[in-house]
Formats: sequence, C-alpha cells, structure tokens
Amino acid sequence: MHLRRLREAGNLSQQELADLADLAKKTIQRIENGMAAATNDVMISLARALGISLKELVDFNLPKEKRK
Repeated sequence: MHLRRLREAGNLSQQELADLADLAKKTIQRIENGMAAATNDVMISLARALGISLKELVDFNLPKEKRK
C-alpha cells in the first residue's frame, strides 16, 4: 500500500487523515512505516477518507493521473 504518497498527494497530515478515517494517528504512522498491516476495515476507512477506491489504495500499477 502506498498510503504516504496518497496522503501527501491530498495535502493531508497524518492527523488529518486519521481524523477523516476515524483512526488513531499512531495507526497511520505504523502503516506508513511498515510496522503494521492494515485490516480490511482500516483499508476501507482509508480509501473512503482519501476519496479513492480500495483498488486505487493497494494498486501500485495505476497510472499517476488515476492516483490523485
């Protein structure tokens, strides 16, 4: 998952994304740093918060214009 890239593309801080996804900031930090894997529920929350599909959240092969 390329969460950090997507979060930064949306000009969101970790705290802002955490608030939008109703997650703890520590959860965002751990996922971005590879210290924790996101559950399905967490991935759904993150995709909704970022305004993207689950596929876009986990697919590294999408064209750059689709990642925005």
